[in-house]
Amino acid sequence: MRWHVRYGAGVLRAVPGLGGPLTAEFEVGYVGAEGSEVRTSLIDSAGVLFELVKPVRGFPSYKRQRNFPGLWWSSTTGAHVGYESWLERDHLMLLDFDPAVAGITSQPFWLFWNDEASGRRRSHAPDYFARLADGRGLVVDCRPVDRIKPRDAAAFAVTGRACELVGWEYRLVGAPELVMVRNVRWLAGYRHPRYRLPAVGAALREVFAEPAPLMDGAGAAGEPIAVLPVLFHLLWCGELACDLGVRLHEATIVTTAGAC
Repeated sequence: MRWHVRYGAGVLRAVPGLGGPLTAEFEVGYVGAEGSEVRTSLIDSAGVLFELVKPVRGFPSYKRQRNFPGLWWSSTTGAHVGYESWLERDHLMLLDFDPAVAGITSQPFWLFWNDEASGRRRSHAPDYFARLADGRGLVVDCRPVDRIKPRDAAAFAVTGRACELVGWEYRLVGAPELVMVRNVRWLAGYRHPRYRLPAVGAALREVFAEPAPLMDGAGAAGEPIAVLPVLFHLLWCGELACDLGVRLHEATIVTTAGAC
């Protein structure tokens, strides 16, 4: 089978109860079709196609900036998706690679609630909204474990509760597994459809019908320098499979998806 993205130790769990009661009335703000902000109740927002909306805020870039914003071309959507840090980029890449994800957008909405601890109205814009292939929503926040301050933890906890109320999955993720993310980053270099050459792909699927070392199979399918980009593209797409939990190298065992 295709290697499914494993967040492992990178997943953090929001702790309910931080930042006051979670029964406060929620509102959601997002960018509507005309480009203006739409405000609605949390319950009414459950049917919004957030994977298609524009970000509620931009990704500024300025001199001596400590974070690294940018745009990621998503093979899932065929469009660019923004990120504000390398950690966000890595998790965006993993969402793009995950076969369970059918759509992705960044900074999809503002969540508003009353914080009874401070008596003030608070807001939080999650990093990503993903639409899963089965139709469910997935909301993702990215933050290293050692950088979660009490105020942030409260916002993450409230966001998790809000997602639970409308049936969305919520993930608060930290640093992903290093070997896996490096392997996927390599394959991501070949995610574009230009690497899909039907004749070479057919040869590779035939060669790897039985598990074989990566370079041996590439050589059997043709000239490796021409075959390898297609091989990596098929690994990205999940049509070929290998264990990405260990370092990808010339002896990595590759097979057709569903055969391993």
